[in-house]
This record gives sequence, structure tokens and C-alpha cells, in this order.
Amino acid sequence: MKRVDDFRLMFGKKEIVPIIIGGMGVDISTAALALEAARLGGIGHISDAMVADVCDKRFNTTFIKDKTKFYKLNIPNSDKSAVKFDLGLLAEATKLHVAATMEAKRGEGLVFVNCMEKLTMNAPRETLQVRMASALDAGIDGITLSAGLHLGSFALIEDHPRFRDAKLGIIVSSVRALQIFLRKNARLNRLPDYVVVEGPLAGGHLGFGPDWAQYDLATIIAEIVQYLKAEQLDIPVVAAGGIFTGSDAVSFLESGSAAVQVATRFTVADECGLPNKVKQEYFKASEQDIEVNNISPTGYPMRMLKSSPAIGSGIRPGCESYGYLLDGNGNCAYITSYNREIANHPNSKNISVMDKTCLCTHMSNMNCWTCGQFTYRLKDTTHRLEDGSYQTLSAEHIFKDYQFSTDQKIALPPGV
Repeated sequence: MKRVDDFRLMFGKKEIVPIIIGGMGVDISTAALALEAARLGGIGHISDAMVADVCDKRFNTTFIKDKTKFYKLNIPNSDKSAVKFDLGLLAEATKLHVAATMEAKRGEGLVFVNCMEKLTMNAPRETLQVRMASALDAGIDGITLSAGLHLGSFALIEDHPRFRDAKLGIIVSSVRALQIFLRKNARLNRLPDYVVVEGPLAGGHLGFGPDWAQYDLATIIAEIVQYLKAEQLDIPVVAAGGIFTGSDAVSFLESGSAAVQVATRFTVADECGLPNKVKQEYFKASEQDIEVNNISPTGYPMRMLKSSPAIGSGIRPGCESYGYLLDGNGNCAYITSYNREIANHPNSKNISVMDKTCLCTHMSNMNCWTCGQFTYRLKDTTHRLEDGSYQTLSAEHIFKDYQFSTDQKIALPPGV
């Protein structure tokens, strides 16, 4: 019976263990987690989501404090169009986060950064260009483009000296999305180095509509592999979403995928950025505790724990501090919903907003508990301790269990 370790992801002549840890933001996929994947010969992701906030917590910088102070007079104003990002400071924060990570890298693996197109930041093209170019400047091994079609993203960095050197990949959820991307970027003569195909069981934002449950990752993978073969395009395909065991991974590797991207099991790793009390919520979750809702201002459905404090919260929009989801006109769906509830309850001290959430603030505070569909199985991967809590695991243990396990078995960690 084959193991994941019997396969290798090939980038030219470079061999990579075909395990990629997804880029969970905000700083859930920490530098420490990504570095462990690289040390073990695989690929780890950091995320550039809310990178200024991440830097403040990681390096004691004051990006958020300074931005809040600069725009403090706009806080009572429902019009957030004046709230902009200083592109120089955005570049500084990105380079700081990426460079510190790359300087610490050991082993034969790689570290990529996940860049969400839906982080529109009141200047979608300009900010995305700075984010990607700054990551390349700081030495990142690769960039994974997520949360959007990214039809113009490659063009934003086509003049960068590392445009054809760094690994560039795209996340899609259908063969049609891939076809559109390739057609729009044909003039650049620069194919993606890999394509992550994310299915409907993934955590966080989903690339599907309300009918997400009608889709199946294996079917989508087969369609994309067949399309690439027919077009004679040699692009590695990475399966993602709902791959919980090494045996799950092998089934995709045997049917045309070059690697798998996994994340849910690493949410309870010691190196993961979630606070331990939140990790315990993931361990305790039942299948009924997980839902797909539409509270994200991005417009994408999002999978999370029903007990997430972000659901129903009516906090004031934090755009002056964050503002990562402001569109090109300075609007955000949460602001609209918040203002509606304020108007409907003028005398209420506390309001509840059920249809949208202030994703920036809640992500910063680790109060939006996004998760994969199989989060309820996490309790079966570890030991329950005498106090009723669950033992967290090392990233190395989880990685190697994916790499070497067979027959749908999951190795429990050494007892504490």
C-alpha cells in the first residue's frame, strides 16, 4: 500500500515532499508553522492578510496604532472612502514579515505566501501589486493567489525581476475558472507553476455558491487534469479541501494530483497561531457545530464554527485601524449592515448584526473560527487529558503522519 512519501512534487529538478500547508490568515498559518513544513521537505504558507497587524504582534511595530491615530477623526463617519493605505508602509510591513521568515528557513522545502484578491483595501490593484512585489523583494519562494479570479494579477508583477523565477500559483474551484485565468494571461507567456484545486469541504472562504454541497473535489480534479492533458499543459495540480489522512492524500496523488494542500489538522498544532482556548473549541466541535454561512463581507460563503463570537456581533466597523475589505469606493458590506441596525435601534447600547461581520476586527482578535468540514474529527487525532482538554500536537507529528501513514490510520502523538 502506497504512502504519500512514495510521491514527489517536481519543480524542474527540485523534489518536494507533496504536502503543502495552506495559508490560513490572519496569522493562523504562522511563520513557525510554514518553516516546519519547509524543514521537513514540504511547502508551508504564510498569509499576507492584515500584514500590518501581524507585524505589530510579531515585531512590536506600531502600524495599526499609527494608522488609527492618523484617521481617528473619521471614526464616527460612516463614509470610509478617505481611509487609505500608505503603500510605502504596506511594502515595509510585507517585507518585514516575509524577510524574517525566509531568513529563518532551514531544510529543502519552500515557503510561499498566500495573497487574497478580495483584500481590496480601498485600492485593489495598487495594494495587491505592492503586496506581491514586496514579497518577491523579500525573497519569498512563491506566491499563491487566492480568493478571486486574479485575471490581472500576474500582469501587476510582470516587470519584477523575479516574475519568472519565483513560483506563482493560483487557487481555483472549477475548470472554467482555470480556463479563464489562462486565457486572460496568455499574452504574458507565463504559465502558473502550480494550480491548487480547492473543493467544497475546505475551511474559510469557499469558491462556490450556495450549492457548494453538490460539488465533489475528486470530480473537479479529474476535469482539470483531463483539460490540462488535452491542452498539453504541464502544470502540477494540487488537491485541497477535506484531505484528512495520508490515505486520503494518496488517493489524489494516484489519480493525477502532484501534491495535496492541507490545513484543518494543523489548526491544532503547537505552531499554529490560534490561542489554545480556540484550539480546544476546534477539538470539542461536533459535525453539527460546523456551518457554511454568508456573513463575510467578501460575498464568498465561509465555513466556520457556529459558536464563533464573530457571528451576530455588532461591533463598530474598524476601518480606520484595518480597512482591508474596503472596495475601490471605500465601501464594505458590513458597514451597510451595521448602519442599518443602528438606524433600526437608535436607543440601543448594543446591537446585533446577523447578516455580515466585521471580518477584519474579528480575525485580528481570533474570534472568527473558520474551519474545514472535518474539524469534528480532530478529537480523534490526539489524547484527551485528565482535565478534559485535548493535547495539541507538533506540526512535525501531523506532517509525518500525512507522509507515512497507510490504511486510513492516524498516529496519535506521544502522551504528555
